[in-house]
Amino acid sequence: MNLPKELKYTKDHEWVKIEDGVATIGITEFAQRELGDIVYVEVETVGESIASGEVFGTVEAVKTVSDLFMPLEGEILEFNEELESSPELVNESPYEDGWMIKVKISGELPEDLLTSEEYAELIGA
Repeated sequence: MNLPKELKYTKDHEWVKIEDGVATIGITEFAQRELGDIVYVEVETVGESIASGEVFGTVEAVKTVSDLFMPLEGEILEFNEELESSPELVNESPYEDGWMIKVKISGELPEDLLTSEEYAELIGA
């Protein structure tokens, strides 16, 4: 299982990449495998400030719909518009092309973000 060491992870299976006060967020390889074929990603919160733990969107797979939880506090700057026409990018490239949102971080980073090793232990990888 691919768990890039430079990323942080949540218990809800989102990943976070932080660069210059901006976080790029998506779902993990484990999450997309569990969901199956992704057919739709919905994020209607661009421009809003969302608290850590709140829902920022949903991801729809063939058999289920799953909420996407904000791993940190911040303002959603951008949604990956490629996912509107190609939601399968989440399955094909969860850590690169399949990113979901970019967030301007406000406040402190949550202490419960996991390292790749801690996340691997959580999912039994």
